[in-house]
Amino acid sequence: MATIDTTISAENSLSNSGRSRIGTCPDFAIVSTGSYAPDHIVTNEDLSALGCDSDWIVQRTGILQRRKAAEHQASSDLAYEAAIRCLDSGGVRPTDVDLVICATMTPDHATPSTACLLQRKLGCIAPAFDVSAACSGFMYALVTGAHFVRSGSACNALIVGCEVMSRTVDTNDIKTYPLFGDGAGAALLQPCHSEPNKTNGLIRFTLGSEGDTQALCVPAGGSREPTSVESLGRGRQYLAMDGRTVFKWAVRVVAESAMDVLDAAGFTPADVDLVILHQANIRIIDAAVAHFGIPKEKVFVNLDKYGNTSAASIPMALDDANRQGLLKRGDLVLLCGFGAGLSWGTSLLRW
Repeated sequence: MATIDTTISAENSLSNSGRSRIGTCPDFAIVSTGSYAPDHIVTNEDLSALGCDSDWIVQRTGILQRRKAAEHQASSDLAYEAAIRCLDSGGVRPTDVDLVICATMTPDHATPSTACLLQRKLGCIAPAFDVSAACSGFMYALVTGAHFVRSGSACNALIVGCEVMSRTVDTNDIKTYPLFGDGAGAALLQPCHSEPNKTNGLIRFTLGSEGDTQALCVPAGGSREPTSVESLGRGRQYLAMDGRTVFKWAVRVVAESAMDVLDAAGFTPADVDLVILHQANIRIIDAAVAHFGIPKEKVFVNLDKYGNTSAASIPMALDDANRQGLLKRGDLVLLCGFGAGLSWGTSLLRW
């Protein structure tokens, strides 16, 4: 599993040893976060009418409730609410945003991008585009935004994960339907100068995929299988998941990618101050962190409140942790997203 060295020098050159040397090129900081969850709370007990077993949901997933978007709300609406909270927290006007990246697998439309819709709602003039990597999406978007900032191409980069997952799952699929919820989270990136020998922002990261189109897939609705009366009748517009395959893969890839990133950065699990993993399933989280020896008290979990919100889960958790005072400047934070693709994104960053 290849780990990418993200250290960038002022001249963007390499030393004779082949390793990037640290120059005066500004790094970035996550200066503020924000999140939004729809008002409608759906408890496990509420799902019993659909034939779902409340005890099974808790035991197998750790989820107690999830949020559901109102009929008039789409992903861009949730993204806007999270973005405004993020910008307010950072003291930045919406019109000063100069890059908008949305990670989502539930866009408002096939085109234009959800990011363009968010850019219009914010009233800024900025490049705006979507990243489609499902539950890994925010990590892909974060790495992309970081490189825009580090190159000097953006000074206020707004990175948003937003999903309306409740519209992708079949109410008749009692093993999958209870897992997912709706929400959005945002992070604002700005350039900053690091202390000597202390890189801010991304220290090391790895992105990757092991293409498997069957383990997690929405079969119909794309160019491979356009939506039709027949596909709708067969429920092909809904998310299909091979839970056992995804579970085994996720535990392995989280543990391996986390250790790869830590090793490349010269840190150990004991050096990490906080771990935030994609909030998919408490059993995946527990099994993965057990593999690389990080105590549970360093692992932030809020999936009990929101369920699996795909690309929104990491930024929502990041904002929850931030508002609870669990993140302090200089802390080492390990982030990992994993999901459909199958794809993953893992990073070690200095807060």
